[in-house]
Amino acid sequence: MKNYLIHDEWKIIEEGFHPENNRISESIFSLGNGRKGGRGNFEEKYSGSTLPGNYIAGVYYPDKTRVGWWKNGYPEYFAKVLNAANWIGINVSVDGEELDLAKMLIESFRRELNMQEGTLSRTFIASFKNGKKVKVTSIRFLSIVTPEIGAIQYSVEPLNFDGKIKLTPFVDFDVQNEDSNYDEKFWVGEYIENIGNEGYLTAHTKKTKFLACSGMKYNVQLDGKEHAVQIANNSREKYIESTFEIKAKQNQVVRLFKYGVNTSSEYFSKSKLAFEAKEILNNAFETGFDQLLKEHRAAWAVKWENSDIQIESDVAAQQGIRFNIFQLNQTYTGEDERLNVGPKGFTGEKYGGTTYWDTEAYCLPFFLATAPQKVSKNLLIYRYKHLQKAIENAEKLGFKNGAALYPMVTINGEECHNEWEITFEEIHRNGAIAYAIYDYIRFTGDKEYLAPYGFEVLLALSRFWSQRVNWSEHKNKYVLLGVTGPNEYENNVNNNFHTSNMAVWTLKYTLEAIQYLKESHKDLYYKLCAENGFNEEDETNKWDDIIANMYYAWDNERKIFLQQDGFLDKELLPASQINPAERPISQHWSWDRILRSPYIKQADVLQSLYWFEEKYDKEFIERHFDFYEPITVHESSLSSCVHTVLAAKIGRPEKAYEMYLRTARLDLDDYNSDTEDGLHITSMGGTWLAFVIGLGGMRVLKDQLHFDPILPKGWSAYSFKINFRGAHLKIKVSDNKVRISNLSDEKINLSVNDKSITLIGHSIEVI
Repeated sequence: MKNYLIHDEWKIIEEGFHPENNRISESIFSLGNGRKGGRGNFEEKYSGSTLPGNYIAGVYYPDKTRVGWWKNGYPEYFAKVLNAANWIGINVSVDGEELDLAKMLIESFRRELNMQEGTLSRTFIASFKNGKKVKVTSIRFLSIVTPEIGAIQYSVEPLNFDGKIKLTPFVDFDVQNEDSNYDEKFWVGEYIENIGNEGYLTAHTKKTKFLACSGMKYNVQLDGKEHAVQIANNSREKYIESTFEIKAKQNQVVRLFKYGVNTSSEYFSKSKLAFEAKEILNNAFETGFDQLLKEHRAAWAVKWENSDIQIESDVAAQQGIRFNIFQLNQTYTGEDERLNVGPKGFTGEKYGGTTYWDTEAYCLPFFLATAPQKVSKNLLIYRYKHLQKAIENAEKLGFKNGAALYPMVTINGEECHNEWEITFEEIHRNGAIAYAIYDYIRFTGDKEYLAPYGFEVLLALSRFWSQRVNWSEHKNKYVLLGVTGPNEYENNVNNNFHTSNMAVWTLKYTLEAIQYLKESHKDLYYKLCAENGFNEEDETNKWDDIIANMYYAWDNERKIFLQQDGFLDKELLPASQINPAERPISQHWSWDRILRSPYIKQADVLQSLYWFEEKYDKEFIERHFDFYEPITVHESSLSSCVHTVLAAKIGRPEKAYEMYLRTARLDLDDYNSDTEDGLHITSMGGTWLAFVIGLGGMRVLKDQLHFDPILPKGWSAYSFKINFRGAHLKIKVSDNKVRISNLSDEKINLSVNDKSITLIGHSIEVI
């Protein structure tokens, strides 16, 4: 666990340069705007340890995955988010000496992410070997108003000499992914233009033929006044630069304003891509840095108005939750139904930048409660539009009749993950997609989503489950063989409880959807039956039989569901007995040892208890929590949030707070020693639900909001905001008091600590 960042309510601050942690910092200080993003790399050259990264949403490369142990059903490729053009680059030299913090004496250094305003700034003073000292300041942002635009203000000040400052702003498309095979590069250059203070590069991706155009335009000031410079332009394949030199006296400030543009064929026609890039960039240049920044800050203020969480008396926790909210908001805006929430967002290349079940399970609740309804709906539409691909994925494995298996990893609906124990066996992801439809409708009341979008998905999922089960003559029950549950530290098990539970629940929910359609959209329902070849009587009879006769492993002595068959054969030693030097075990133990151990990577049985807690009483949940949590190592970023919710549910505020703080500061403190690869964006949705559903005790029951909050020890108060069916609420929890403010015109009925209240528009109730 690292602890080098300063605690602050609205900022992430690195005071003093920590080169050993630079790749971690590059992840933490990342910026994005839903359409593009990049790691917190330096603008100037840095020869130390660094992972340069700039990414364009939706642009990917299908890297070949064929291997010697190929199995039928393996996907053809792994979809990689591509490192795109480095548009931030500004090389600097002073009297012929290159500015490179890896080779200089650094006297002061401050890197700062302002989450309230969406900006990244840096200030440092450094000395060259000849004793000349410079001060550099920079601030940059990626506009969430005009998502193609990014802007940088970069200043150099000689502190103890008069000299020549040479600046070289550039755009570099000659980049590669860190994990590329044999140093392969994925971009092919097409067009270069580099004239005066303006330049553009156009390149396309191999295979997928995405076209992207990146460009720059800049102006220069000396001591705050526009300064004309003699420009020398240089171009080569996939690279452009401009170089100019300014004679600066001691304490004179040379300031460069660099504007960058990134457009792609996902949003503009290929024939007009460069033209559109020029027009957008020139408009930004004319608008100017200050006005662009003002508009950007105002847009961030709106986001915070709807999604901020405030904690009093705990700066570490406050910083943690705002960091999670900030990253979620800059990763996904919900404007484009073709996009989703990548597990690393725009902060790194690991996991390919593609879509997992994380979105439905952990991110959807955040967007449901804090963003316009279309944002969460677009996450569901994303899966609906991939339904045919999900059916094709299932067909490759031998399933028939429109059964669908959504991919474990995807960017366009095709499966692109080829570890058999995950690709073929971690099928509980189908249940997560069904649950997301239920969760969306429960929260928004938009039952019309079932007609037809939700129903068609549910039908295909139910067909999968009805074919995936086996009838066991021995058990006289239906069983699910050869699966991997959420706990990926056990593979190829039989009758994983969560998987079986999700199968049965999906069948039940699909039956409810059918009843709704028959009552409210009868003509549409029978039309869908004909289009999908759905024989209701035959297929639902099978579903009813599965629902009534599914097998679940059960320990009659402990009165708990077992994670899977044979789980009690393991040596059930608590995780507290693991040598701390061997944590995380994923980085120190062999896979053989992990598979034979009892240790659980993340909530598995407890995942089901979290989703369906209303079915169980407190004592039932408590028994399961007491059995499974002590053997959980929490080495998945998605683990702590579920445990927070359940700990709060069973009345253990200290444990809830412990788990909450872990998930809130997972990346800031590098708990699992993997932040350098990129942030855990999807688990940040889990952090929000740990806070609001866990600590805040928020539930939707019978179309009403319910709150049963707890106040962690040491907190004087906290507050959060919720959008619910037209109402905008602020809930503030303090010692023995809950204050509900209705900030909208909409009247709403809700419950607080089991007390029913009605709030008219713009009213306040204190419980």
